[in-house]
Amino acid sequence: MNFVSTRSIKRQVSFSHALMDCLAPDGGVYVPAYAEDLRPWIMYMDEHTPFNSIAGSLTSALIKEEFSPIISEAIAAQAFPFSPELKRLDENLYVLELFHGPSGTHKDFGISYLAACLEHILLMRESSAVIVAPTSGETGASVVQALKNKKHLKAVLLYPRATMCGIESGDCVWNGGNVYPVEVDGGIQDCINLSRRLYADSDLVKKYRLTLANTVNIGRLLPHTFLYMYAFSRLRKKIYADIYYAMDSGNYGNLAAGLYGWKFSLPVKGFFLDSSPALSCDAQGKCCMPDSIVPLEKRGAADPALPSNIERLEEIFTASPAVMKGLVYTAGVTETDAADAFRHLFTSYRYFADPNSARAYAAARKRRDIADTDDTAIVLIAAAHPCLYSEKMRLWCGEEPPVKKELQRRYKTVVPEKKIPADFNALERILTEISASAE
Repeated sequence: MNFVSTRSIKRQVSFSHALMDCLAPDGGVYVPAYAEDLRPWIMYMDEHTPFNSIAGSLTSALIKEEFSPIISEAIAAQAFPFSPELKRLDENLYVLELFHGPSGTHKDFGISYLAACLEHILLMRESSAVIVAPTSGETGASVVQALKNKKHLKAVLLYPRATMCGIESGDCVWNGGNVYPVEVDGGIQDCINLSRRLYADSDLVKKYRLTLANTVNIGRLLPHTFLYMYAFSRLRKKIYADIYYAMDSGNYGNLAAGLYGWKFSLPVKGFFLDSSPALSCDAQGKCCMPDSIVPLEKRGAADPALPSNIERLEEIFTASPAVMKGLVYTAGVTETDAADAFRHLFTSYRYFADPNSARAYAAARKRRDIADTDDTAIVLIAAAHPCLYSEKMRLWCGEEPPVKKELQRRYKTVVPEKKIPADFNALERILTEISASAE
């Protein structure tokens, strides 16, 4: 499979190119250049197929020009010592839990897969690369685990003041590890601004061999399509209903990945999510993108520090507006709606849903005009472990979810060994140090 920029379909690049040079030169983001028919693989999988085998088979099918089946299986096995879990709440409602990785969030699937792919590519090229990522917790926790034992990949993690967590001495570059955790004397916006300025300078990106670990990088997003394939493999011999997925609007990457899954021939009837200014519904209840007035090719470059994946959705919407309107269904969701949806899941099924999953369920409940028959099944995407939101859980139902001690430990703040001011020169000095150590 090749990839093209959202701003132009004329120049196709390889998967390896899209991962290593993830910032398209025209300012867009990379997307699949064409649809792939993966039905032979999808219909072969069943509830006994492990997730890493699903990921390996689909990697081989999609990236066959670059990765052999053996390499694809090895990448997936390395990336996924953990797996999603599909739980049945009733005959028409399921939950796809994506929080069983090391950080307790869905980010583990994308970051771990990206790191495994990059390590293989860099090994073949006899090269190295560096990731710079602003984080106040989740992303850092995931990157630390994904980069363990990597020989060719390092990361600089920029933490706001007093938020560093989940770092052990052996993880650090100066002790032979792969991450350079540093506290920035400022807030998360200062960290984001440092990252944004760095990646906006193409000369520095090339000099320090930088790539990204957020969903600007298609290698971070692509494995999320495998999650939908996994869910279908668990359902296809058990139900004969139309399958809808419900997710929150806080992460459009999951929606983009679901739509790519559909383009790759995954059987899916539609997607539910709560409305936002970027994606809502018109007077007829059809999906629309009211802010998509300026053509993509006439905009400034996509923000490398804060990917929203809206541009990828716009690319799909522009190419197939009827498809988007027939697959994506939104609904306005208030905080009260989310709390009511959470309490319904809790009282009916004794299920703790994180606040974003509760919003997704609220959106699905509001679109009963689309999916309220015995012939439909809804799969709720649960992207984060509920114990990460214990205070909200207690507010909504008076109880807290069971504590996961490993996550408690991972998110316990630590005293940073390295600190810098919110100054770009200080960040560049770190990159110079890492670059020198790699030579």
